[in-house]
Amino acid sequence: MRLDLRGAVVGLLLIAVSLVMSVVLIGTGDFPIAPADVIRTLTGHGTAAQDFIINELRMPRVLVGLLVGGALGLSGALFQSISRNPLGSPDVIGFGQGSAAGALAVIVLFQGSPGAVAAGAVIGGLVTGAGVYALSWRRGVHGYRLVLVGIGASSMLSAVNGYLLTKADLPDATRAVVWLTGSLNGRDWEQVWPLAVVCAVLLPVVLGHARDLRMLEMGDDSAYALGVRVERTRLVLMLAAIVLTSSATAAAGPVAFVALTAPQLARRLTRSSGPNLLPSAWMGAGLLITADWSAQRLFGADQLPVGVLTGMLGGGYLVWLLVTERKAGRI
Repeated sequence: MRLDLRGAVVGLLLIAVSLVMSVVLIGTGDFPIAPADVIRTLTGHGTAAQDFIINELRMPRVLVGLLVGGALGLSGALFQSISRNPLGSPDVIGFGQGSAAGALAVIVLFQGSPGAVAAGAVIGGLVTGAGVYALSWRRGVHGYRLVLVGIGASSMLSAVNGYLLTKADLPDATRAVVWLTGSLNGRDWEQVWPLAVVCAVLLPVVLGHARDLRMLEMGDDSAYALGVRVERTRLVLMLAAIVLTSSATAAAGPVAFVALTAPQLARRLTRSSGPNLLPSAWMGAGLLITADWSAQRLFGADQLPVGVLTGMLGGGYLVWLLVTERKAGRI
């Protein structure tokens, strides 16, 4: 086995940042708790009040944030490696919008429960993924064709989502708009366990195909020559990425741009040309937790949903990325 020392160090630092920010976020709120007291409570030595606030109210929110950020970072790394394009992100090529359309349909048309909304988000993401894959197929799936078809699908699904909102009653429209912003507010253990199971099942599958994914980044012909079953590998990894994105969207709503920025930042830190799967997941977890803390602390009494903050910052990053790619002659 070959160990990438720089990648391992970066990964450990990202884990440390995620854990530190998790402790800080747990202590943030109307009843502030010092980091030392948070750690003491997590080890079973806090007061009854601290135990209730941390373990019942705030811990699920933080765990959902870590899992959602990790799932989005990992899915973004998969899509960018499969498409060999830095714009190959779930929220750019339509899968996030597909999950949102599925959830909105359940909210607006059926007034579904939170569990039904989550199921609708997963189904919407899977249907969108199947459609984009089928439309991108032409003797294989080319990266730029996948991105272009996905951008078109994203635009169409945005229109569908807008139509659904216009047809909703005021209470359902309010509920839908709150969900569409992407937020960790009010998350409890019911959102933690399903997403944890999805990540636990899919992470070994993804890591088991990491070598083949690295070969795919060199091009289909080179991957075929090295013995990689290209279309099978691409289909399995795309399905895993779609399920990760849909599950994350079901748990927290469509949190924008984490899947786009996390793999890019991880690659710049590790300076590795590979898919950087684990660093991307850890970067996504750290980004989302830090953004949630910032949304609570930096705007006074007005606590922003985390999706609003990631959308503002991620939009600026997307513009910078487009300018960089244009100057390099890649778009």
